Amino acid sequence: MNRNLVTIVTLGIALWVAGPARAQGTAAKPPMTLTALDYLEIQQLVNRYADAIDYCGNNGYDYADLYTEDGYFAPNMNGKVGTKFQGRERLAAAAGGGVNNCKSKKDIPWDKVSRHTYLNHVITPTADGAKGKVDLLVAGRNGDRNIMEIQGYYEDEYAKTPKGWRFKSRVHVVPSDFRQNRPATAAPPAPPAPTQ
Repeated sequence: MNRNLVTIVTLGIALWVAGPARAQGTAAKPPMTLTALDYLEIQQLVNRYADAIDYCGNNGYDYADLYTEDGYFAPNMNGKVGTKFQGRERLAAAAGGGVNNCKSKKDIPWDKVSRHTYLNHVITPTADGAKGKVDLLVAGRNGDRNIMEIQGYYEDEYAKTPKGWRFKSRVHVVPSDFRQNRPATAAPPAPPAPTQ
């Protein structure tokens, strides 16, 4: 009986000591420390994204090269993630290039190209890199440079690679009324009432 009691007490002490050590081993890694240069490079990544997708640079491959090898882009509407564009060829096609050969953008004059514009970019360090959220406005919808349209926001995961910061994922959170029938341009304001 004493032998069983000693075994139970010894086992209890071992579990009591090992418990916190095991918990520490599985604790979440702290976020990495980002330098000012890291923040600047991530902002430049987002800016290069706008240029690459608006102009279909290098047949869409400039856009594709902004992602990690396993990185992806996906739309999200009403809480449902849509088709993921993953891999260099699929990402180039998402930008209008690759097999699509930038056909949708080739004949558009430079002053009629719609442009991605970003606001309120917030970058937060994570254990594996960083995440970000940025509002998306598109200027020049339907070739009218006087129209600015809110098109949701992006939720990003960034990874630092030997080639610099890249998108691990970019999810476009789309407003629920996106692509519904809207007038191409706003109605002109009513003329002022005549003065007497």
